[in-house]
This record gives sequence, C-alpha cells and structure tokens, in this order.
Amino acid sequence: MRTIAAFFDIDGTLYREALLTQMFKKMIRGDMIDSKVYHEEVKEHYNRWSRRIGDYDDYLIKMAEIYFSAVKGLHVSQITYIANKVVEQNGDKVYTYTRDQIKWHKERDHKIIGVSGAPYELVEAMAKKYGFEDFIATHYAVDEHMRYTGEFKPMWDSRNKKIAIEDFVNSYNIALDFSYAYGDTAGDFDMLNLVAHPVAINPTKELLNMIKSDHTLAEKIQVVVERKDMIYHLNSGCIDAL
Repeated sequence: MRTIAAFFDIDGTLYREALLTQMFKKMIRGDMIDSKVYHEEVKEHYNRWSRRIGDYDDYLIKMAEIYFSAVKGLHVSQITYIANKVVEQNGDKVYTYTRDQIKWHKERDHKIIGVSGAPYELVEAMAKKYGFEDFIATHYAVDEHMRYTGEFKPMWDSRNKKIAIEDFVNSYNIALDFSYAYGDTAGDFDMLNLVAHPVAINPTKELLNMIKSDHTLAEKIQVVVERKDMIYHLNSGCIDAL
C-alpha cells in the first residue's frame, strides 16, 4: 500500500514569519553576530520588503548568508541550544490554517514531512513540537570536533526541495498523485507542482506569478490567505485576477 504524505514548508507557511529572525536576535545578544552587520545588511532587505519595494526571498537569502558566516567555528551544542530556546518561546506563533491542517493529516494517518530552508536545528525543534515524522532542512557541515566548517547544503531553493521530495518518495513509497504540499515562496514551486493537492499559503508575488504562468498548477492549486482571525480560500478565477 502506498503512503499519502503532506509536505510542509516551515517559515511563512507554518510559522508566521522567519524563525531565523529570532535566531539572529539571540545570537546578536550573545555577541555571535555583529549587530552592525545585521542592521546594515539584513535589516536593509527587511525594510525594503516591509515597504513592498523589495522581494521577501531576497531578505531570507541575505539573512541566510549572514547566518552562514556567523556559525562558522561554533559548536553544534551552542546553536542547538539557541534553536530550542527560539522554538520554546516562539513556536506557537503559527498560522491557524496550517496548524489545523497538520491535525487533519494526522487524523488520516498521512505522513507529515517538513521541507524547509531554515537551519537544521530550528527545523528539528519545530518538527518535534508539531509531530512531523521526518524532515529535511539546510544542513551546515561540522568537523570532527562538532564545530561548523562553513560548508552547507541549502534547502531553500526549488530544485533541492524537489530532489528531497523524490528521495522521500523512494524511502516511504509515497504516492504523489494523492499527496499534499504547503508552501509560500518561489522556493516551494516544484514541491507544489509535484503533488495532487498543492496549497499556497500567503504566497509571495513571485510564487503567485509562477503559479499563474503554469496552467497545470494553477488549475489544481488552492491559495489560502490568512489575515487576523480570518482565512480566505481563493480559486483559480480569483488567482487570475490578482
């Protein structure tokens, strides 16, 4: 019997913002990241996005670049401790729709899998909190002393997420023609395209434009917008009008 899976992105899909932002704040307080670097490089991209003159993906990628430099030489236990604290203090700040969908999938014995570009330690903590059966995240290599080397394998781009899902399909005998996926950025495009039941949650403009240009995906996708205490479901006709 083949397995039905539900693939979930984390940042912006389950968690309402970017968990890495909370990691940054704690690392700045601990003098692991220079606050000047954050304010001059990362915050500039955030402010451009918040004023709607920049791309959300650019903000996330810039943040990942600074994080990549900051963790080099640190011990895994330091980052794991901070990640667990971040999830302990912020892990409940999730979208109602996504939280309810996780519950819905569990009730139907679907395999819940996290596919996220966030650092491994953050995704691991969120996966434990929400009962994911497996996950994949951006992996930062360590040496024999368990210190980060500065090398990493990203998981925020569409191509690597597609490869990861194909690996999960082989590992768990997953039937993609009955499975689900949830994402919010261009990095989730291939993941959404692979399954029978894709859901774009508060999609970025870039992702929405990609969906509109792909007739097959546009016909089957559900777009969900959650604002305050309301959840809006948009059909293909509404997507074309956006």
